[in-house]
Amino acid sequence: MDGVPQLHGMHAADEHKEEIIKTYQELHMLAEPSWEEEKTSQYIKEKLVNAGFIIQTYEGHFGFIAELEGEQSDVIALRADMDALVQEVDGAVVPNHSCGHDAHSTMVLYTALILSKQKMKHTVRFIFQPAEEKAAGALKMMEENVLQKVKFLFGIHLRPVMEIPFGKAAPVILHSSTASIKGVIKGVPAHAARPELGNNPLEAAALLIGAIRQIQLNASDHYSIKITELHGGEASNSIPENARFTLDLRAESNDTMEMLLEKAKHTITKIEELTETEITSKVEEYSPAAVKNLPAIEIARKAIVSILGEENTEEACVSPGAEDFHFYTAENPAIAATMIGLGCGLKPGLHHPKMQFNQEALVYGTKILTQMLLEADQQRW
Repeated sequence: MDGVPQLHGMHAADEHKEEIIKTYQELHMLAEPSWEEEKTSQYIKEKLVNAGFIIQTYEGHFGFIAELEGEQSDVIALRADMDALVQEVDGAVVPNHSCGHDAHSTMVLYTALILSKQKMKHTVRFIFQPAEEKAAGALKMMEENVLQKVKFLFGIHLRPVMEIPFGKAAPVILHSSTASIKGVIKGVPAHAARPELGNNPLEAAALLIGAIRQIQLNASDHYSIKITELHGGEASNSIPENARFTLDLRAESNDTMEMLLEKAKHTITKIEELTETEITSKVEEYSPAAVKNLPAIEIARKAIVSILGEENTEEACVSPGAEDFHFYTAENPAIAATMIGLGCGLKPGLHHPKMQFNQEALVYGTKILTQMLLEADQQRW
C-alpha cells in the first residue's frame, strides 16, 4: 500500500484477542432492546473514557459518539449498532443478540482503542448508534448532527456462511430496501347467522391476500411482497368489524421500492372499492437500499486485501435484508460510504435465535476496520 502506514500495532488486534472475545461475550450477555441500550452504552463508554476519548451523549436515547482528534477538522467515521432483537428463545421472549450488533460494537470499540495513540490527519469519529432494528436509530443520530464534517463513513456487518465464508470479507454489502405496510380493514359487524346485515372485513382481507399474491407471482427476482400478519375476529359466531394486516415489501433498489409501494397502494384502493370497506394503511419500518460508492468500496477493498489477501476478498455481498445504515447516505449522498461484509462462519442465519459464529473473526474484522481508517486517512476528501 503506497504511502499507507501499517499501524504501530497492526498486530494489536492479535495482542488483544482475549480481551476482544471477552468484551464480545460480555456485550452478548447484556442484550438490550432498541432505545433501551443503557448498560451496553455505559459499558462501551467506560472503556473509551479510560482510553482518553471525548464522548458526546444526547438527551432521550443512549446513542453517543467518541472522537479521536486529528490534524484536520474533516472527519472520517465508523459506525456500530448496539441494540438487540426481542424474540422467542427456548420458550421465553427476551432480548437476544442474533443479528451481531454486539460483535459490531466490539470491533468498532477495539478499532478505536487501537487507534487511540495513532497520529491521524483527519479527526476520527466513532458512532455508536441505537435502534437499528427499528430502522430509526440512524435517523435519530442524524438529527443529533453526528455527520457534521464527515467525508467518509463506513460500517461492518457479520454475514451468514452461505453469503461469505469464514476468513473472507466483501468491501460492500448491497442491502435491499425494505418496508412494511400496516393496515386496518373496517367492515360492518353482524351475527354470523345474518351475514347479509354485515360486511365481513376478513373476506376483504382474503381478496387482498389474493391480489397481493398476484403481484408477487408477477415479480422478478428484484422485489417481493407478501402478507406477514393478519388478525380479526374474537368469536366463532360473529362477523368482526375490523381486521388488521401487515405486508412486507423488499426491493433491490430504491426506485423499485417506489414502484412496489405504488402497486401496493393501488391494490389496497381497488380492494377497498370492490368490497365497500374502509381500508386505512401506512408505510412503516422503511429502510433504503444500498447505493454503491466506488471510491469508498475501493478503500475497503484495499484494507481487506491488506489483511486477508486478494484470494479472500469477495467482490460484493448481495443481501435481501435491510440496514438502516443506508439512511446516512440516502440523506447525505455526498458522503463516501460503504459497509464491510464479514465472513465469520455464521449459522444458521441472522435473526435466528440460535445464531452462532466463529469469534476468531472478531480479530481480523478489527484489523480490517483499523486498516480501512488508515487508508481513508490518506485520502484528500
